Amino acid sequence: MAITIHDLRARKERGERFVMITAYDSAVARLLAEAGVPALLVGDSVGNNHLGYSTTLPVTMDEILHHARAVARGAPDQLLVADMPFGSYQGSVEQATANAVDLLKAGMHAVKLEGGGWVAQLTARLTECGIPVMGHLGLTPQWINAFGGNRVQGRSPEARQRIVEDARALEDAGAFSLVLEGIPSSLAAEVTAAVSIPTIGIGAGPDCDGQVLVVYDLLGMTRGHMPKFAKPYADLGDAVVAAARAFASDVAAGSFPDDAHSYR
Repeated sequence: MAITIHDLRARKERGERFVMITAYDSAVARLLAEAGVPALLVGDSVGNNHLGYSTTLPVTMDEILHHARAVARGAPDQLLVADMPFGSYQGSVEQATANAVDLLKAGMHAVKLEGGGWVAQLTARLTECGIPVMGHLGLTPQWINAFGGNRVQGRSPEARQRIVEDARALEDAGAFSLVLEGIPSSLAAEVTAAVSIPTIGIGAGPDCDGQVLVVYDLLGMTRGHMPKFAKPYADLGDAVVAAARAFASDVAAGSFPDDAHSYR
């Protein structure tokens, strides 16, 4: 049975915590669906995790659409959410609506928007058009230049109050859930209690209704700096390196392909 936005709300009401994981291709999406992951995010994190960009900012609508179609083919029954990349919704309501429609036509079930304030107004418009919206507050990566880097948000009383107010505004505007990123645990707990829609944390402590991780961090494939909030549950990075080396060694030795792997 297909998973919908209402299933996440029901999980919050039952006190049942859930996960969301990023996916950028059909093969990984299929495996995550097999694992029973209810929600997959085609994040603009595809930029710095999959495409080699240093930030999410260069990601285009065409790139998101390309990966969205692949994920939709691999896991059509999961709840599929796609990020609206930087520049795809800041220009006008008409621009944002057209791009969000394209994502739903590509097989997504909802879109994610970063920010509060004016984003609440856009959320209301998209929701009126039948486009489910997931909000995103706290450390919003598309704002990296305004923040001066990837800095924890919501530490001052004023910033804390603003995030709580933005969360309520997004709920009132029709958002079906909220990602809370890079904020103190106590603030995430306060937001989670203040809204009736599910919160999904990343670097926001244990009290959110759900948790999301980048799939490469989860699988231990990230090289270099690992975010404080990320926990690898496998060591596939080293496994890939070892497998490639073993393959190269067998070929160099002439032991692959052997008779069992050749046609007669």
